[in-house]
Amino acid sequence: MLYEASQRPAPGVVLVHMLGRSKDEWGRFAEQLQDAGLTALAIDLRGHGHSSGDGSMLPQMVHDVAGAVSWLTSRPNVRASAIAVVGASLGANLAALAAAALPTVRAVALLSPSLDYRGVRLDLATMKKIGDRPVWVAASTEDPYAIRTIKELTADAAGIEQRLTGARGHGTLLLAADRDVGTGLVDWLKRALIF
Repeated sequence: MLYEASQRPAPGVVLVHMLGRSKDEWGRFAEQLQDAGLTALAIDLRGHGHSSGDGSMLPQMVHDVAGAVSWLTSRPNVRASAIAVVGASLGANLAALAAAALPTVRAVALLSPSLDYRGVRLDLATMKKIGDRPVWVAASTEDPYAIRTIKELTADAAGIEQRLTGARGHGTLLLAADRDVGTGLVDWLKRALIF
């Protein structure tokens, strides 16, 4: 679903959902982005929501994210030089892998990433491919695997903005559990994309 900003051309943000969920989980946050002057595209990964395909082929879903970035970049009312990808849980891993492979992605944000989400792996090599592009990560302090992942991914990387919260929640559920996480992410995306 496309949430177009009123002022155009606008920066664009691709939103990637958690496993077993759909683009609908991003509705409220996508509206916040739209109100902040960013155009958001919430997608259904293959085999999820209204999308067809095999939902068990998790590593292949990075192509879904890349396709969404390509489509959003081609929109006449979107600034192709100002695209971000935001993912939650499985979507966080897919967002990071897509950003690492696509130099057109200017910024990436990860809610509750995992070093290995059922074969969709993140490591320092992924972060090195992202390079000096802006990265934002968030997790609940009650989510030990996400916290460990963030520590490992940011160990050698300067300039990655971290948001840890004591609120219980994983992935997009963090946005409802701690509204400051969502507000902080919107503000960060504005700083990273509106230049």
